Amino acid sequence: MRHQKRTQKLGRDSQHRAALLANLAVELIEHKRIKTTLAKAKALRPFAEKLVSLAKKGTLHARRLVVSKIHDKKAARVLFNDIASQMQNRNGGYTRILKLGNRLSDASEMALIEWTEGQVVGTSQKTPEKT
Repeated sequence: MRHQKRTQKLGRDSQHRAALLANLAVELIEHKRIKTTLAKAKALRPFAEKLVSLAKKGTLHARRLVVSKIHDKKAARVLFNDIASQMQNRNGGYTRILKLGNRLSDASEMALIEWTEGQVVGTSQKTPEKT
């Protein structure tokens, strides 16, 4: 019985799962939002939020821990300089998951995962023109 087992296996062994989460986290850091399956988004959320909590500390040790988890120095730099500074006055809940419905090909449930600070869904960046 799998009672109270928090890890979502995602049909992969542990090394493949760690690589998948690292790649999804790098894509989330670079693109600010990604479209993926709901199960992957739910598995990515605690991983990404722990990375932001480390980045908010800003220490050398925290930076080395982040790089050891995502294996991408450029993404770690963006995380520490941009994302952590936006989330500085927030105590958690750095990401949001929006359900998008089922994928046409295999009917798996899709979701959009994005950072809560910064851009807001459904708003345009243009300012209205005065006539």
